[in-house]
Amino acid sequence: MDKKVDLVWYTERMYKRVLLKLSGEQLQGKYDGGFDAERAAWIAEEIKKVKNAQVVVMIGGGNYARGAQLAGGGVGRVTADNIGMLATVMNALALADVFNSKGLTSQVLTNVQADQVADQFTHRRALSHLAKGRVVIVAGGIGRPYLTTDTAAVNLALELDCDVILKATKVDGVYDSDPATNPNAVKFDRLTLKDAVEKPDVRVMDKAAIALAYDHSQSLVVFELLEEGNIAKAVAGEPVGTTIRA
Repeated sequence: MDKKVDLVWYTERMYKRVLLKLSGEQLQGKYDGGFDAERAAWIAEEIKKVKNAQVVVMIGGGNYARGAQLAGGGVGRVTADNIGMLATVMNALALADVFNSKGLTSQVLTNVQADQVADQFTHRRALSHLAKGRVVIVAGGIGRPYLTTDTAAVNLALELDCDVILKATKVDGVYDSDPATNPNAVKFDRLTLKDAVEKPDVRVMDKAAIALAYDHSQSLVVFELLEEGNIAKAVAGEPVGTTIRA
């Protein structure tokens, strides 16, 4: 594609409020499960590189429990999903402590009622913390079963009027097949939301999440978390990973 067109795609995308989606698996770091404080500290230092933007974090819980995997053998799906949401609360509490210890002022809000350990999420409360320069870490997904934290991330980004969702992954963007198993997999530098919904080989988020993003023209950037400087570059609108928008 013509270089001028590329610039039109990427420039003037200096985001002012972003939602960073982190998986529980990323927080387990060097361990087989649980929480790696060193990985969390590294993420804190990366977020501190972000300039002139408000940051919301939606956290997963797969390092402790996944609802879809727990269901069965007598454990109901609603109960399993509730356990998964509680796992995200555990991650959020630990992540906020590490962030605050590194000088990155953060506040946990949860969509699961847990007043003894975290404040309940409300729209006004989240905006107030953001206005004060705090990173807002949201736990509990959307607070209801049968919905993933990907869907919750899109819902939250829309509610808080985020300019973009930054989905941190293990690979450097979106491919037409799994690059871990297919050495000939082709990376997309950019996609339309329509393509992300309609192309069966494009796996960005679960279909409910990407359909919600498509319905509301919510932009996304899918990028590799563990590449130093990537979070700041994505927020600055630099061409990192795969950009997906209307």
